[in-house]
Amino acid sequence: MPVRLPMAEAQEAAAIRAALAEVVGPAHVLAGADADPHLSDWRKRFTGTALAVVRPGSTEEVAQLVRLAAQRSLAVVPQGGNTGLCGGATPDAGNRNLVLLTTRLSRVRSIDPLNNTMVIEAGVPLLRAQDAAREAGRLFPLSLAAEGSATIGGNLSTNAGGTQVLRYGNARELCLGLEVVTAEGEIWSGLNALRKNNTGYDLRDLFIGAEGTLGIITAACVKLFPLPRSTGTALVGLNNVDQALRLLDLAQQHAASTLTGFELFSDFCLQLVEQHLPRLRSPFAASHAWYVLIELSNHQDANATNAMLEDLLGAALDARLIDDAVIAQSTAQASELWALRESISEAQAAEGKNIKHDISVPISRIAEFVRETNAQLAQRFPGVRMVIFGHLGDGNLHYNVSAPGFGSGLDDGGFIARQPEVYETVHDQVHRFGGSISAEHGIGQLKRAELPRYKSPVEMALMRRIKQALDPDHRMNPGKVLD
Repeated sequence: MPVRLPMAEAQEAAAIRAALAEVVGPAHVLAGADADPHLSDWRKRFTGTALAVVRPGSTEEVAQLVRLAAQRSLAVVPQGGNTGLCGGATPDAGNRNLVLLTTRLSRVRSIDPLNNTMVIEAGVPLLRAQDAAREAGRLFPLSLAAEGSATIGGNLSTNAGGTQVLRYGNARELCLGLEVVTAEGEIWSGLNALRKNNTGYDLRDLFIGAEGTLGIITAACVKLFPLPRSTGTALVGLNNVDQALRLLDLAQQHAASTLTGFELFSDFCLQLVEQHLPRLRSPFAASHAWYVLIELSNHQDANATNAMLEDLLGAALDARLIDDAVIAQSTAQASELWALRESISEAQAAEGKNIKHDISVPISRIAEFVRETNAQLAQRFPGVRMVIFGHLGDGNLHYNVSAPGFGSGLDDGGFIARQPEVYETVHDQVHRFGGSISAEHGIGQLKRAELPRYKSPVEMALMRRIKQALDPDHRMNPGKVLD
């Protein structure tokens, strides 16, 4: 049901929307039912309000909108593909929010194959960025399940990682320069295409991972790489995470820098995928406790890559690290193996409510962390089901907890009500193991209250000073990251 504003407020809201329309055009100022899809997060855990949703078509229009917001005392909430999992792009319940969609900032401005760089605007979907690089004979290696709708601006604002961090690094490492609209509505043109530039403070790193709380990323200069000539993909079954870690060490010895992906997931993850997405089936006749998806990418031909992969798997079998293995014999088969891994989140959502954790732990301690934390959760919350998968090669696990099954006496609502207790159990363990409570999803609204528990008072004070310096009126994406 729409909210009915008092007459004076309604008149002011109409005046603000008219002023916004002068900047971006009436078709790009959304209100009412047209705005509703942008007021809730992807998981429908957070819903806020906004005077309007606006779609600027240029960096200059973004700057004008931010200046207008300052004049009218509006908060500005940047939003890209709205695929985030922590409520970082969702407005709060305040009545003076302006949601700023970046989707019309959709140009690939330039590609320099010799310099291996590409300048792209914030609203470009990740998949389109990959395609543009490929058309120029280059690779943009950032890759994740939501790449069809997630945008470059959102990827940088959360410092996204994905499946190839092991070889190429996360979003921060893939970015050379930025264009940013500041909280004052000024444009910082920092689209640096240099690998070496030691001229003062690195402003780029302030805005990457800041979730729009310091300014709005409107464009980026990103790194490109030569396209691999061949890839090799295999799925292996094994008994425990300790074996997976030993396999990772062996894979790094055999494949070195050609090791592009090393993804871990449990048998329960695979069961959920097969149950809810029956078009996807395990390639194994028997089940295994754990699976690892391995990908090599090489600048040699396919024969050399396949030989390297076969040598690796042979050594793993000889060392009794794996029980079985399947090597993709075509691009289509490789895609089918990757689909098993990338469909886990969709399958878990179909299963019911779940409590997600995007954590990182030193790689050497992951097996110990999983054993101990699983045991603690089983004791405190009987019947919960662990959905564990992630990027083992860089220490990032999506350590998710699903509600107990049918007949447990605890419905979804009762389970989600215990979310703070589950968070406390898992995050305390993460902290004890020297890890991070957010590896690639950001803090947003979801983990904001948790942050001071695991960062030192000195860290929190420094973060607040930066926020105060760059956004003294606290108008940029309020309620995210910091209180």
